[in-house]
Amino acid sequence: MDQIQLMRVFVAVAQTQGFAAASRQLNMSPPTVTRAIAQLEEHLAVKLFTRTTRYVRVTDAGARYLDDVRPILEAVQVANEAARGLNAVPQGKISVTAPVLFGQQCVVPSVLEYLDLFPETQVNAVFLDRIVNLLEEDYDVGVRIGELADSSMRARKVGSVRFGLIASPEYLERAGIPQHFSELTAHSLITVQAGNLSPQWKFVEQGKQISQRIQSRLSVSTNQAAINACVAGFGITRVLSYQVAQELADNKLKFVLESFEQSPLPVNIVHREDRLSSTKVRSFIDLLAGNLLNNKSLN
Repeated sequence: MDQIQLMRVFVAVAQTQGFAAASRQLNMSPPTVTRAIAQLEEHLAVKLFTRTTRYVRVTDAGARYLDDVRPILEAVQVANEAARGLNAVPQGKISVTAPVLFGQQCVVPSVLEYLDLFPETQVNAVFLDRIVNLLEEDYDVGVRIGELADSSMRARKVGSVRFGLIASPEYLERAGIPQHFSELTAHSLITVQAGNLSPQWKFVEQGKQISQRIQSRLSVSTNQAAINACVAGFGITRVLSYQVAQELADNKLKFVLESFEQSPLPVNIVHREDRLSSTKVRSFIDLLAGNLLNNKSLN
């Protein structure tokens, strides 16, 4: 087995954390995968994996090797595509991740358009309410809402969203409209226990950020459940503006305490910092960015 193929086997084992899983991914027999790793370790004279009966993990040396090998394999793939003329038309599989509701509402339409435009492509779209490490979890493209801390990623800003409190007109008529966030203790509040959301709600007053711990009557695990409860007139919850764009337009929900909101949060498409990137990824990013920039709920 040549060096490039050994690297591919190594990356598959590292990503799947198992020889059997890697063999299925690569369509190889488990003994072939095992021999390939043994051959690579012998060639490098270093142990790449820690193996037990329950798991397979990269060693410190293996982790460093993984970081070095990935861009090499990606560059080889791009070079092969260019040589075959595949770079003219997007082909192959890309993986995309985004927050759950954002993905469902704003990314899926672009995915379907992309698949329709380029019949030789496939998309794996995974929507999660947590920050995904694109490199470690092997995603090509992601959407992030909020300030970016990861400088190893390229980013394209496509809009911004408000983070505010909402309630239905029926609830506000019944319970009254709060004029200050200190009045929230007298209201029926709904919190979401998902992703990286803090149990504290943040407000801005006279230029200072203030955190207020919330005692909720209802705690749910998804943003959509909280929105549904608000539409039903149960109380007040905290959302990103895009999540309730339709409900706001239909007058089913209203913002409250708008003057105490934090600054809008940026929405960015992020992707790996590669010297070369395949046409399939660039084409998807361009299409998604164009659609999001034209989305009124984000701009």
